[in-house]
Amino acid sequence: MRVTKAQAEQNRAHIVATAARLFRERGYDGVGVAELMAAAGFTHGGFYKHFRSKADLMAEASASGLSQIAARTEGLGPAEFVESYVSREHRDGRGDGCTIAALSGDAARQPADLKTEFAAGIENLLTALQAQSDTPGEADPREARTRVIDMLAHSVGAVMLSRACPDGSPLADEILDVCRKELLASLAHDNSDQPAAPKAEA
Repeated sequence: MRVTKAQAEQNRAHIVATAARLFRERGYDGVGVAELMAAAGFTHGGFYKHFRSKADLMAEASASGLSQIAARTEGLGPAEFVESYVSREHRDGRGDGCTIAALSGDAARQPADLKTEFAAGIENLLTALQAQSDTPGEADPREARTRVIDMLAHSVGAVMLSRACPDGSPLADEILDVCRKELLASLAHDNSDQPAAPKAEA
C-alpha cells in the first residue's frame, strides 16, 4: 500500500522521537539501526527511505531533543529550573530528560555536524533561561549571560556526576542535594545584590 506524504512525515517524526529517547537512555553507540527501527514499529529496511545514515538520524534526533528542553524551560525562573533539573526525578528519567545531560559526553566524540546541533541547542537553552533571569536595572547583559552559563554548566554537571554513580547510591543523592542547594543559594545571593527597580511616580 502506498504511503502518503503526510504519513511518511509522521513516520519519520516517530522514528526521530524514538531515536531521541533511546539515544538519551543508551548513548549513540548503545543502540543500532535495526533495534531502533523495531522499537519505532518499522522494519530495518525502511530506515533508508528516511535517512542517509545513522549519523544523520543522530543529528536530527539530537536537534529535536535539544529543542524540547528549551521549550520546556520557557516560563521557568532560574530557581524553578534548578529545582526541576537538579533532581532525582530528572536523574532517573534519562529517556525523557535533557539531551545535554544525557549525551554531552558522547557528542564530544562525534563529528562536527552533531556538535553544531549541540551548540545551537545549548545556545537556545541559554537564551530561554536568560529571558527568565534578566533583572530590572541590570546594566550589563554579559553578566547575566555569564550567570546563566554558570548555572547551566553546574546543573548539567551535577546530573552527569550523579548518573555516573550506581543507582541508589547515597553519593548520587548527595551530589544532587549539595549542588542544588549551592545553586539556589548562589541565585538568591545574585538577586540580593541587584539594585531595586525604581518605583513609578505617583
